[in-house]
Amino acid sequence: MGKTDKKDYSEYAVVMEKIVKRFPGVLANDHVDLFVKKGEIHAIVGENGAGKTTLMNQLYGLLNSDSGKIYINGEEVKIKNPNDAIKAKIGMVHQHFMLVDRLSVVENIVLGMEPVYGPFFARDKARKQISELSQKFGLFVEPDAIIEDLPVGIQQRVEIIKVLYRGAEILILDEPTAVLTPQETDELFKILGALKAQGKTIIFITHKLHEVMAITDSVTVMQLGKVTGVVKTSDTNPRALARMMVGREVLLRVEKGEAKIGKKILRVENLHVNENRGLEAVKGLDFSVNQGEIVGIAGVAGNGQTELIEAITGLRKVEEGQVIFKGIDATNFSPKRRRDMGMGHIPEDRLKHGLVAAFPLYYNFILGKHDDPRFCDGEFLKISDIKKFSNALVKRFDVRPPLINLLGANLSGGNQQKVIVAREFSFNPDFMAISQPTRGLDIGAIEFIHKSIISMRDQGVGVLLVSMELEEIFSLSDRILVMYEGQIMGEVTPQETTTEEVGLMMAGHKLEDLRAQEA
Repeated sequence: MGKTDKKDYSEYAVVMEKIVKRFPGVLANDHVDLFVKKGEIHAIVGENGAGKTTLMNQLYGLLNSDSGKIYINGEEVKIKNPNDAIKAKIGMVHQHFMLVDRLSVVENIVLGMEPVYGPFFARDKARKQISELSQKFGLFVEPDAIIEDLPVGIQQRVEIIKVLYRGAEILILDEPTAVLTPQETDELFKILGALKAQGKTIIFITHKLHEVMAITDSVTVMQLGKVTGVVKTSDTNPRALARMMVGREVLLRVEKGEAKIGKKILRVENLHVNENRGLEAVKGLDFSVNQGEIVGIAGVAGNGQTELIEAITGLRKVEEGQVIFKGIDATNFSPKRRRDMGMGHIPEDRLKHGLVAAFPLYYNFILGKHDDPRFCDGEFLKISDIKKFSNALVKRFDVRPPLINLLGANLSGGNQQKVIVAREFSFNPDFMAISQPTRGLDIGAIEFIHKSIISMRDQGVGVLLVSMELEEIFSLSDRILVMYEGQIMGEVTPQETTTEEVGLMMAGHKLEDLRAQEA
């Protein structure tokens, strides 16, 4: 293909040619070529830190390339900022939504491009335009709802309508299913199908290979800042994609032996916990976790799982009931005291509760253990010992880039997660509360973290696992509890149930009722 001849690019909505982007100590994009045909859904896959989001941030004008060219519909364009991208009819839906929580759906969508009557905001006109877009693409939203009151899946729809309202013909979706339930993911895929049918071009950044196979037309695979493969989806399979992403064969299933169950390590009795608005989120739960087993909690997001884990780890007040840890009533103990007793925690929101983004990695590796004699001599930290400890963890957990002086904020989401997992595992807990351990992670990191969780369980640690990924719950858990509206609908083992049965419990059906119907 003659690179200088523009007509060669006429069939493509997007061509990024020889894109180079450097950050201090990191070559994030190393002469990357991307070709996206008009009207297709094109996936960009790769491990965390492969350079996918960096590449798309240049297409959307959030970053400027060090070198390389961008062509939109065959014409070379200069995209210096998001306004240039919007003029080129490019829209981006970010992994962390860019919405104003206290404003309504309508206000968020038109923000910065409000229709007006004279000096006044033309709300009726805005509502009409949004309702037309919603109808056209099957993106049904309540225009006057306040963003903070909406579930994540609906917030994402608002983001998609927002870019369509600005005239986008090319949509970039960054890890769009990372925060969605299986049902919301199905809904999103229907919406993407409708957008494609209307001639939109969609670039889909993901690490979930079954989604690539389900929704996309073609795939660009990246590894360590370079493109390692470009394939038509119909010509490939998850195993081949995983090999291109990681550079080796990857186990796509979890291998684990029989659990060696020990004594009770955690007991929750008649637990009642409120959510942020003061409404009851956990309604009288009773269950226990033994040493050497993984108890998985399945459920659609927002059914009390977050409040349950926060109450167990000391981040949220218990209204009634008890948290018994190692036979001791720890209900009112501080998080620090629970950690000192041997309770580890991998939180669902890594930036809010897991890391201090403005601290270098070597500080993040000892959070909560900074007074440990290994790291502290009276009032002073032993920086050289901390750095030695951190370097060992970076190596063992394959944190990229392996630079312990980097700030937490400068790592990709998956590598931030690896830092938290490394820290929590390294303090040899007796019990681990784990929330969404692989949210936003690539296939290589998921394999590593799954193996690490199984190895903890095999060493006698009791694990309570919350995950929105049903596949993860089924493959890791020895027992599964299903939560709906703050209550447990049933307890099953993966061998004696099906995803359909668990799905029904997640929708509010009690196990005994389901089994009674079968009988």
